[in-house]
Amino acid sequence: MKTLYDVQQLLKRFGVFIHLGQRSWDIELMAIELDNLLRANVIDKQTFLAAKRVLVTEHEAEEQWKKKTDKIFKD
Repeated sequence: MKTLYDVQQLLKRFGVFIHLGQRSWDIELMAIELDNLLRANVIDKQTFLAAKRVLVTEHEAEEQWKKKTDKIFKD
């Protein structure tokens, strides 16, 4: 699992479709849904950790992008 798309496809296999309109919100809700899938024992720990790693990376990238664009529009 390497991309956000991979995580979306994993969630889709369990009938979880997420689109809130803001990428960071989507990523946060995907993380919650992954927690629920692990708790329900429908995904293994290795899959969970790989997906979480992708989400953390994507969320950090999104936050950095927001800071950059906020600074551009502020100036």
